[in-house]
Amino acid sequence: MQVQDVLQAARQMGVDRLDAQWLLGHHLQRPRAWLLAHEDESLPPALEAVVLDQLARRAAGVPLAYLTGEREFCGLVLQVSPDVLIPRPETEMLVDWALSVLPEESTAEVADLGTGSGAIALTLAACRPGLRVTATDASAAALTVAAANARRLGIGIGTALGPWWAPLAGRRFGLAVSNPPYVAEGDPHLPALAHEPRSALTAGADGLDDLRAIVAGAGAHLAAGAWLLLEHGHDQGQAVQALLAAGGFEALQTRHDLAGLARCTGGRRPLI
Repeated sequence: MQVQDVLQAARQMGVDRLDAQWLLGHHLQRPRAWLLAHEDESLPPALEAVVLDQLARRAAGVPLAYLTGEREFCGLVLQVSPDVLIPRPETEMLVDWALSVLPEESTAEVADLGTGSGAIALTLAACRPGLRVTATDASAAALTVAAANARRLGIGIGTALGPWWAPLAGRRFGLAVSNPPYVAEGDPHLPALAHEPRSALTAGADGLDDLRAIVAGAGAHLAAGAWLLLEHGHDQGQAVQALLAAGGFEALQTRHDLAGLARCTGGRRPLI
């Protein structure tokens, strides 16, 4: 088969042409521009069946990141698997906010709660090598993915197995960040996310159960003046602000994306 034959097969399966080109480029280790200029190039015979199988899986809804096994986030190429949520561009806003509240030379202890692939923790540690970042997750499989990414990228972070603050007993942090599950059970968008781990998506009837748990445990683990920054659903900003206010946080803020949708909310522990 030639490149053009694969792209034609992808079209017949209903797979987006760009997705097909990404898959081909990944396996051939060639950029998209090369594929466009070499559509008459033949694939190695051993690769044909692999690519066609993955195209069929993409047509069935399997995310492209799970097929290639990787996803770019904040300039880092992370390995991902069905054990972890695929990092989203929206989460980069949370990372930017976290970096903005820390001095350039900070050596603060930072907690990334529910790290998944390690996207947030690894980006913070890569951008600020002085930080002492600990990534937690209740899923041992997810924590294995995060630790493997850290080793492959040569970025030093700590890991701790357990839900939210549970594995961090007795420790206090200068910053905590989290992109927890925040989708309500029964949300109509869940079928489109069927291939991602449900435990990383849903959090009770209103989607706030895990956010409640994180805010409730924060007082025992954050130093005076430390920020807690949380990603959440586009319609949950006011609810998360209310949780933080009830938890004694101040300087409450909600950050919006370019479409004007609320994406992240945070607050600071009082200085005294």
